[in-house]
Parts: sequence; structure tokens; C-alpha cells
Amino acid sequence: MPLEFLIPALVTLIVVVDPIGLVPAFVAITHDLPVRARRSVALRACLIAGAILAGSALAGDWLLRTLSIGLPAFRIAGGLLLFSIASEMVFGVRIGRQSRQAEEAIEEHVRNIAAFPLAIPLMAGPGAITATVLLAGRGGGDPGRLAILLGVIAAVLALCFVVFVLAAPIAKLLGTTANTVLSRLLGVLLAALAVQYVIDGVRIALAS
Repeated sequence: MPLEFLIPALVTLIVVVDPIGLVPAFVAITHDLPVRARRSVALRACLIAGAILAGSALAGDWLLRTLSIGLPAFRIAGGLLLFSIASEMVFGVRIGRQSRQAEEAIEEHVRNIAAFPLAIPLMAGPGAITATVLLAGRGGGDPGRLAILLGVIAAVLALCFVVFVLAAPIAKLLGTTANTVLSRLLGVLLAALAVQYVIDGVRIALAS
């Protein structure tokens, strides 16, 4: 096994995806869901992000070039969408879900927040996609190295799932008031992250 490729790939994706750093956002976004639904969100988000990153490793560079989409544009779009979610968190207008609601409504909500904003752009955002495309390029088309990269993606997202599952009991212990305060605070931080996405995208676009 080429450790000179495995270790840098593993470290890069762990740093870029940042599983531990995603926990506060996961808690804030899913605080109105029952524990079982939170676990479903975590699993769905990891699977969706895994599919996106695996697709980026296999055909990301070709797809972006074919569609004439630059990564700066992708970063700006992701930042604007993320800001809309952050503003709802800050002002408390996010739709609450009670455990007595119909199972279909909860399931629909689970699918929505698992795809956005958790899977993309928080987990499989511009940074993670860029890193994956670059790592695939470093593999030089070697099937063995590509298989290692796919394994690394799976391992990093499995780590994300574990920390998400452990975050749910902690949120339950905090109680309603603490979760509400945390949601507002993290909404501000999420808004700042979204603005930073836009600034970085504009800066890169102007520099090029």
C-alpha cells in the first residue's frame, strides 16, 4: 500500500471535512428532531456526501470542465445558500418539528436537511470537492491509488457519522433553552462562514 499517498490523502480530507468541527452545526440544525430522526439525518448526510466526493474523485474535474463551471462560482453559490439557512437560525424562523407530527412530514424534513446544508456545502463543500479532485489528480490515473482515495473518503465520512451520533445525546442533556441559545449563536457563526465562502470565491475569481 503506497503510504506516501494514503497518509496525505487521509490527513487532507480529515482537515478539510473537519468531522469534529461539524458537530455544533449538526446539533443546531437538527435540534428540533427526535433522536431517531437525527440518526437518520446523520446517515443520509454521510451517504450523500460520500456519493458527491466519490463522484468528484472519479469524474469531478471532467464534469466541471465540461459544464464550464469554476470552483469560485461553486463556492459563491454555496455561500449564498448557506447564508439563507444561517439567517433562519439566527431569527428563529426555522420550521419546528414536533414528535407528534406525521411520520411523512418528519421524513421529508430529514431528507431535506440531510442533503442541504449538511451534505452540501458543509460536508462536501467546495473545499472538500477541490481537495478530492486534486488528490485524484495526484493519483495519476492509477486504479490502486484511486481505490485508496475512495477508501479514505469512506473512512472520513464514517468518522463523521460516529461523531454525529455521539452529539445527539449531548444535545439532549443540554435542554431546550441551551439548544435555542446554541442555535442562535451557531447561526451567526454559520453566516460568517457563508460570507467567507463568498469572499473567497470572489477573490479567486478576480485573481484569475
